[in-house]
Amino acid sequence: MTSANAIRSVGDNDAAARLFQAVGIFLRDQRLDPNPTNYTFAWHVLANPAGPLAQAVNQLTDGGIRLTQKDIDSLGADVDTTTESATIEGLVARTQMKVETFADMMGSLHEETRGFGRDLQASAEAIAASRERPQDGIALEEVARITASMIERVHVAEAQLESATKEANGLREDLEAARKDARRDPLTGLPNRRAFAEAFAAQINAGSQLCLAMCDIDHFKQVNDRFGHQVGDRVLKAIGDTMAKHCGGQLVSRYGGEEFAILFSGLTLEQADAMLTIAREATSERFFRTRDGDSPVGHVTFSAGLIALRDGEVQSDAFHRADRNLYAAKSAGRNCIVSN
Repeated sequence: MTSANAIRSVGDNDAAARLFQAVGIFLRDQRLDPNPTNYTFAWHVLANPAGPLAQAVNQLTDGGIRLTQKDIDSLGADVDTTTESATIEGLVARTQMKVETFADMMGSLHEETRGFGRDLQASAEAIAASRERPQDGIALEEVARITASMIERVHVAEAQLESATKEANGLREDLEAARKDARRDPLTGLPNRRAFAEAFAAQINAGSQLCLAMCDIDHFKQVNDRFGHQVGDRVLKAIGDTMAKHCGGQLVSRYGGEEFAILFSGLTLEQADAMLTIAREATSERFFRTRDGDSPVGHVTFSAGLIALRDGEVQSDAFHRADRNLYAAKSAGRNCIVSN
């Protein structure tokens, strides 16, 4: 059932209820687990039936074909982009508020400085007057009053300056944290697709010797189907940690779903293959169990396609060749690496 048909079949209730019911119908018809990832995906499809994501789903499901989890992960880039945009908008709003607060503090501090200058001028005039009429005690009293006022203004200015400095430091830390978060996968803690693409481009521009590996966890859907997505998430994180550990010094990223991308810099194809083989063997030797019932999940493996980049090769061509080798590794029985 297409997204448009799902919405029309719900009835004439209010929009929120119709959309909620349509999401359930969509997941049921596509036989997808009602987990947060799939629910979010379905919501984005149905909330904008004329959008590019909905159109892509309609094309894939034309003729009664159901979506697979691989399709969800592949198309989910659009959902990630929407979520990321919302996160960025929130950051911009918070940053703007802090900037405005900081500007107010600096404006107030500027006014205090001007007032301090006026008091200083008045104090100088009072001192000059006391020199002209030393017998006049009024001038000296005025000096004392103005001096006390100046000291009070200094204290106020110091407090405002300290507060403004803290605001500036906090803003700097927030922006740095947001910059890192925007390039890091929240589940595994590894660099995400954006960070990988940026590093890839930088290494290409630097003329580095590069190898690219695309890795995919074997039969990962079965892990999710049998043990649930919490166990699946643990498996993803554990395998990501294993890859990062045994491919030390190289860029290991979670590229999407159960797929990882590794950028080897300064290594030959043979050296990269040997390093990735160690990670693959360490992964396959690990025996997973569920956390609650200690039930055996078993061994989980991954397959990989590895290539050495050619001179002048663009990213899209390199990924296409690595993906082709990955599919060859899957066809060869999985838990292996195909490289060229």
